[in-house]
Amino acid sequence: MNIREDVIYARQSVDRKDSISIESQIDFCKYELKGGSCRVFKDKGYSGKNTDRPEFQKLLGEIRKGKVRRVVVYKLDRISRSILDFANMMELFQEYDVEFVSSTEKFDTSTPMGRAMLNICIVFAQLERETIQKRVTDAYYSRCLKGFHMSGQAPYGFDLEPTVVENIRTKMMVADPIAASHVRLMFEMYAEPETSFGDITRYFEERGIKVYGKSLTRSYLSQLLRNPVYAQADLEMYEFFKSQGTVVVNDAADFAGTNGCYLYQGRDVKEDKDKSLKDQILVIAPHEGFVSADVWLRCRKKLMANITFQNGRKARNTWLAGKIKCGKCGYALKTTHNPSGYEYLRCSKRADHKGCPGCGTLRKTEFEQFIFTAMGEKFREFKLLRGGEEKANPKITAYQVELAQVEAEIEKLLDTLTGANATLLAYANKKIEDLDNRRKTLSKAIADLSVETLSSQQIELLSGYLDDWENISFEDKRKAADGLISSISATSDYVKIEWKI
Repeated sequence: MNIREDVIYARQSVDRKDSISIESQIDFCKYELKGGSCRVFKDKGYSGKNTDRPEFQKLLGEIRKGKVRRVVVYKLDRISRSILDFANMMELFQEYDVEFVSSTEKFDTSTPMGRAMLNICIVFAQLERETIQKRVTDAYYSRCLKGFHMSGQAPYGFDLEPTVVENIRTKMMVADPIAASHVRLMFEMYAEPETSFGDITRYFEERGIKVYGKSLTRSYLSQLLRNPVYAQADLEMYEFFKSQGTVVVNDAADFAGTNGCYLYQGRDVKEDKDKSLKDQILVIAPHEGFVSADVWLRCRKKLMANITFQNGRKARNTWLAGKIKCGKCGYALKTTHNPSGYEYLRCSKRADHKGCPGCGTLRKTEFEQFIFTAMGEKFREFKLLRGGEEKANPKITAYQVELAQVEAEIEKLLDTLTGANATLLAYANKKIEDLDNRRKTLSKAIADLSVETLSSQQIELLSGYLDDWENISFEDKRKAADGLISSISATSDYVKIEWKI
C-alpha cells in the first residue's frame, strides 16, 4: 500500500530584513500540522515568477508518484506568482487528490468558494509581482535620465569616486591619467582615415601597452571607440545624436564641450545597439570628458561606414573553423588571402597585434586536403578495430576503471573514520575531498565521451560523407569534422589532431 505524506514547501528569493526566512516559514507550517510528521522541500534564491526551481520540481515529481497527501505553505505566493503556473499546479493537485493549505491564508480547496478565493488571491499575487517589476524598471530609467552612474566597473580610462547627485549618494567617474592617455591615443589614431584596428592593436603590443593587464584586441577597441563617455560633448555631438534618432534628455545648452555622456539602452530599442543609435537614451554625465567632440565624431562616423562595408561582404572560411588553433599560442587560425588569390590559414593573435610569432605558411587548400586524408585513415582504422560490433570507447573504459578504483578508495577511507583520532580524521577528510574531486572529473569525462560515442547511424553517415567528399556541401564537411575531431594544433612544421574516436 502506498503511504501518502504531508509535505511543507518554503521559498525565499532574497535574504532581506523585511522578508520572512525559510526557517520561519517552515515553523509556521509545522504549527499548522499540529506536530505531525512531514517532509520539507525548500528553494532559496529562486523567484516566484515561474516554477523552474529544483526542490519544487522534486515536489511535483513526488505528487505524480502518488506519495503526497497534503502540501502546506506559509503563504500562497511561496508556490507561484503566475496565474497560469498556479492554475496548472491546482489541476495537478486535483488529479492526484492532494490537499493544499496556506498557513496564513485559510483556504479549503475542496469547495468551489475556496477555489475561487484561491484564484482571486493568485491574481493579486501576479499583479504585485508585475507592479514591483514596473517600479524597478521605472526607477532604473529615472536614474538614467538624471545622469546617475548605473553600477558596474568604470570604463577603461576612469576610476570611480563617491559623489552626491540630488541628495542621493552615487559614484562619479574621474580620469585616470595613464589610462586616459592610452584612450586618447586610441581615438587620435583611429580618427586618421587610413588607420585600422590592426594598426592600433599592433602599435600597443609592440610597445607593451596593456589594457587591464591584457593585450588590446580589435573587438574591445571597437566597443571602446563607440562609447560617448569619453567625449567632451558639444553642440555638434548634440546634433549628431538627434539626427540618428537618439532620445537626448538634456537641452542643447547643456552640451558645453566639457562633460562626457552616458548612452543607455532605450525601452523601445529593437536593433543592435552597435549598429543603430535610434531610440537609445543619451544623458549628459557629471564627469568631465577627455576626448574632443571633433575626434570622437570622426571615429564614430568612420565606424558607421565600416559597418556598412563589413555587412556587404560575405566572409569566406574553412570547414575546420572552430577546431584549428595556432601551434605557437593556441589562438584560432583564420582564413586570409594574398593579392595573387591564394588563401592561407593565419594566427588571429598575430593578425591582431603581432603578439605571436605565427604558425608559418599554411595554405588553406593543401591543409584541408591533409586533414581530409588523415580523417579517412583514422576512420578506416576505427572501423577495423570496431569490427562491425558495438564496442565501448576505450577511453570510456579506462575512465570507468579508474572511477571504480577511486570509489573503492573512498569507501576504505570512510571505514577508517570510525573511532579515529583528530589527526587521522583531518588526513582522511582531506584525502576524501581530493578523491571526490577526481571522481567528479572522471564522471564528467565519461559523460562527455558517452555523448560523443558514435552510433551505427552516425558511422554510416560519416562513411557517406568521406566517400563523396568532393560533392558534399560545406555544412556536411563541417559535420564530418565535428564527428571525428576535437581540435587541431598546427604550424608549418607539425600538426597535432585530437580525435574523438
